[in-house]
Amino acid sequence: MLAGDWYLADDPEIAAGLRHGAEVCDRFNSSPADDPTGRRALLAELLGGLGRDVEIRPPLRVDFGRYVTVGRGTFVNFGAVFLDVAPIAIGEDVQIGPNVQLLTPIHPLDAELRRAKWEAARPITIGDNVWLGGGVIVCPGVTIGENTVVGAGAVVTRDLPANVLAVGNPARVIREL
Repeated sequence: MLAGDWYLADDPEIAAGLRHGAEVCDRFNSSPADDPTGRRALLAELLGGLGRDVEIRPPLRVDFGRYVTVGRGTFVNFGAVFLDVAPIAIGEDVQIGPNVQLLTPIHPLDAELRRAKWEAARPITIGDNVWLGGGVIVCPGVTIGENTVVGAGAVVTRDLPANVLAVGNPARVIREL
């Protein structure tokens, strides 16, 4: 799965990991706002890596959680969806707007293979000091370079270089920063 190979989505080991991710996510999402220490402990249990001074506002949804790493000083607003069938690496000092989706899974175009529950995944990497506006969708296998800004509602289907502003669907670079 993590190597990008095709796998069966209903594999029992995968299902157990998904259940664990959902259970910890539910506890995080229902945790009281006045307990930042408890929330951080739940995030540390859920995620594969959690830097200092990270704020993630619930609700958060993940597949496994353990394949997501979040760098120091990063802020994730409400409604984030991190489908971490492959690794998702979020750098330091990243700003993630509300309802952002980081989606690593891919599905076959062939209908019979989809019915048989075959899937694969490609990792996502978000560089340091990136800003993803509200509602941004980052597709499987994408890397976004440091200091890049992605405008609200953009769908990022390809890698973006460092130090640019990208907008639209599909996202395109409109200028350097």
